[in-house]
Amino acid sequence: MGSILVTGGAGFIGVNFARRSVPSMRRRVVVLDALTYAGNGSSLDGLLSDQLVFMKGDIRDTDLVGRAMAEHEVDCIVHFAAESHVDRSITGPDEFLSTNIDGTHSLLKAAKSAWLAGDGVPHRFHHVSTDEVYGTLSATAAPFTEEHQYQPNSPYSASKAASDHLVRAYHHTFGLDVTTSNCSNNYGPFQFPEKLIPLMIVNILHGKPLPIYGDGMQIRDWLYVEDHCRAIELCLEKGVSGEVYNIGGNNERPNMEIVEKLCTMIEERFAADATLADRFPDCPAAHGKSNMSLVTYVADRPGHDRRYAIDYRKASSELGYEPSETFETGFSRTIDWYLAKEEWWRSVMDGSYRDWLEKNYSTR
Repeated sequence: MGSILVTGGAGFIGVNFARRSVPSMRRRVVVLDALTYAGNGSSLDGLLSDQLVFMKGDIRDTDLVGRAMAEHEVDCIVHFAAESHVDRSITGPDEFLSTNIDGTHSLLKAAKSAWLAGDGVPHRFHHVSTDEVYGTLSATAAPFTEEHQYQPNSPYSASKAASDHLVRAYHHTFGLDVTTSNCSNNYGPFQFPEKLIPLMIVNILHGKPLPIYGDGMQIRDWLYVEDHCRAIELCLEKGVSGEVYNIGGNNERPNMEIVEKLCTMIEERFAADATLADRFPDCPAAHGKSNMSLVTYVADRPGHDRRYAIDYRKASSELGYEPSETFETGFSRTIDWYLAKEEWWRSVMDGSYRDWLEKNYSTR
């Protein structure tokens, strides 16, 4: 049995997959990550061993990918690596097109060369994508199914849609064994604090403004990251080659409700643990005040999709997937993790990120 190559394995979802997979799998996991701002090698602490190998490198380097596959006898790729923050794709789309399109094509070329030459070898290329490729939904529209027309509305989602099509093309043209999963909004441990939930948690603790786009009623389906990782494992085990599986959390909530819930849950923790006020003296809850006082409405994001919702019945019926975390349990676990892992999120929030955050939110 060969090795699994996990691209972007030092990033949010990739590191959760690696941390879940290494103890359970009986084969080597090779993590390939370029360690950009959102990738952090310290997230893999405690995992590096003969079973997990870390390689710093760019997925756009096809020769490097090919050498890694040959050296470690890779017969499975789980492709997480991507530029994924919509705001960044609006201000600087070039890197998104390069990483998400060219990077995916680089991996597909290396996989085709390694796996389809001669008599070929059994293999699987699993591509991790997003519900954003489907565009936006009205308040009353049915959730996205795998048959929904692609209608990406941001440079990020357009680049992911293009990568999805490349994976499909390599299956139908060359016979590459592929599966694709389109997931809803992930949250949980190790998420870089530019996405909504970790950003709000960190800003609440620091007493910083909580920037809310528009009216805050944009609806997303929230998926706890471990549920997503389990779904990917099911795709590898039971997924049919060439098929697409939508992965959701059965948890549609408007952004404003998410912020309100985070504010309340953090207030409850401050009330139960007096040491939190000493650790985070700038948090309103440290002084018995409402964290909601930090809410600041800002101009809406250009082209902001109003609603995403996932119909995951295909994954349920064919793979046996069901989300295990509820709104309450997933958010509780996430807040507790960020409170316990202050050293981690402080270390990844360097000055360049804080400068970017201040620039992009203070002017809107």
